Amino acid sequence: MNNSVRITLLALLPLSAAFAIAAAQPRALTGAMGGLWEVSQSATGHNPTRLCVPSPDVLAQYEHRQGRCTRVIISDRGTETVIHYTCADGGFGQSKVTLITPRSLRIDTQGISANLPFHYQLYARRVSDCAR
Repeated sequence: MNNSVRITLLALLPLSAAFAIAAAQPRALTGAMGGLWEVSQSATGHNPTRLCVPSPDVLAQYEHRQGRCTRVIISDRGTETVIHYTCADGGFGQSKVTLITPRSLRIDTQGISANLPFHYQLYARRVSDCAR
């Protein structure tokens, strides 16, 4: 391997390590699983939206659920994680996700969507596996 290829590969190592960290599921959500989740702005679950997600950390970008976004874990302690995300369309947000039980989450989220600010709280509960 010549020196220029070796230098290029070494330069990419920090980038690939950062990507691996950003792509990891937060430890705070270890007990929760992907599947069919009902998400509501009411703690009673009134008028929920149903979403099939591969991992519960995807719910952190609820406002941009249709967007292509990258997520970065800002903090991850106990049953609480803070996730920042940036989307290809220019929107972004930051969410604090709290694991209440393995089937129940509280999500405090804020950011910019369609050039306007948003800030609200959501409650999510896992209801089943996704239909195949």
